[in-house]
Amino acid sequence: MNPPSDRFVKGMATRRAVLGDAHVDRAEANKTDFDAPFQAMITETAWGDVWSRPDWNKRERSMVTIALLAALGHHEELAMHVRATANTGATPEDMREAMLHVAIYAGVPAANTAIKIVKKTLDEMRDAQAPRGGE
Repeated sequence: MNPPSDRFVKGMATRRAVLGDAHVDRAEANKTDFDAPFQAMITETAWGDVWSRPDWNKRERSMVTIALLAALGHHEELAMHVRATANTGATPEDMREAMLHVAIYAGVPAANTAIKIVKKTLDEMRDAQAPRGGE
């Protein structure tokens, strides 16, 4: 087995910074021989190349990613990247503006569905942060 490339190491650090250790640890634990090459490719290219570039910050990349996922109807990935905003600094207001762009450039039905997913995911994030009674 070869040592990981510099691009993979950088990608894993960026992936953890954006998605969080818990998410990445779960994904790594669920990795199989079948999807390991895909996971390595995504870590190197998406996270090690694109997300690690210096010209945009994580907030800007987060908003563009959310808009693209919404426009393309990739709902599971959309929810994952909404959760990642806790680490990227993209705000609910940023996501609202992104959804308006989706409505104009990708269509109202795509934005309508995405808005429902964003709202549900933000509610789940708030509920997870809410103090529990009696603790």
